[in-house]
Amino acid sequence: MKKLFCLIICIFLFSCENSVKDVPEDSPKNETTPGMVLVPAADFIMGGNDKLARPDELPKHRVLLDSFYIDETEVTNKQFKEFTDKTGYITTAEKPPDWDELKKQLPEGTQKPSEELLVPGSLVFNPPRGKVNLNNHYQWWAWVTGANWKSPLGTGSSIEGLEEHPVIHVSWYDAEEYCRSAGKRLPTEAEWEWAARGGFENKPYSWGDEKVDKGDPKANTWDGSFPEYNNVRDGFRVTAPVKSYPPNRYGIYDIAGNVWEWTSDWYRPDYYAKVKSEEGIKNPKGPEDSFDPAEPTVPKKVHRGGSFLCNESYCSGYRVAFRMKTSPDSGLSHAGFRCVKDIK
Repeated sequence: MKKLFCLIICIFLFSCENSVKDVPEDSPKNETTPGMVLVPAADFIMGGNDKLARPDELPKHRVLLDSFYIDETEVTNKQFKEFTDKTGYITTAEKPPDWDELKKQLPEGTQKPSEELLVPGSLVFNPPRGKVNLNNHYQWWAWVTGANWKSPLGTGSSIEGLEEHPVIHVSWYDAEEYCRSAGKRLPTEAEWEWAARGGFENKPYSWGDEKVDKGDPKANTWDGSFPEYNNVRDGFRVTAPVKSYPPNRYGIYDIAGNVWEWTSDWYRPDYYAKVKSEEGIKNPKGPEDSFDPAEPTVPKKVHRGGSFLCNESYCSGYRVAFRMKTSPDSGLSHAGFRCVKDIK
């Protein structure tokens, strides 16, 4: 049963030029897009920019995008509460896992666990007491009954005092529903990367070239030795209130670090190779389906931006080209989202 339980938990885990282009001077806003900033139309090279680039960030390829609006911050607990109060929406983490859906992601023949295991909950970061093998992420994640967006540490916890922190423990389905209710949508992976770059070309970070641990704190990331020790150089051990760090050149806050952000795209490691062309691809929406060789039975969506757990020794997710993949029903204590809106 212990082995089966680990399998169940597993599906929730994510198992040259220096110019700046088309930077809006004042990040235009108007009454129809409160809390959003304008991202200009793009003709850019998408993909990994430095020696840390992983195979699924390559090859670099030309992308053309129409202009769009994007939330200047990640969706906060306050905003998400207003949404649930208005709509009565219940998130994935607040509902018992659906075994009929769950078994589709497990090896054929897996027996249904007892009902006492199929209870609402989510995954919470639980730092180990000392150094551990970084190849085994189970050592710093714990499945916590009752953990969800309004009880982020489990039953008895709350978001009191965390109203301006990004909402967490939201699945892709939750994020999509919030955006739809707001008359918005989730960004495509290409839109997200272009917005994160802030007009920089061929730079690894949303702020340019400087390493995350150099100079003044630039984002909420893991400072120290991951996952056992955080020296809190950036001021926060877990999530930070939105707007705690300077925005990028487009006026977008926390586009690096703090929490991972859902995009609309399915994940495939070979997608970039399939769409690369000299003329570029216009407004790409990602592949039609998902495939992750590491977990071939689990469909996954793309997460971007990194989180407060990202450290270059393990996960440099705050790089603008870094791609994380996560099953759309996952809830995690370092995952949130922001929305975009088309220009009519």
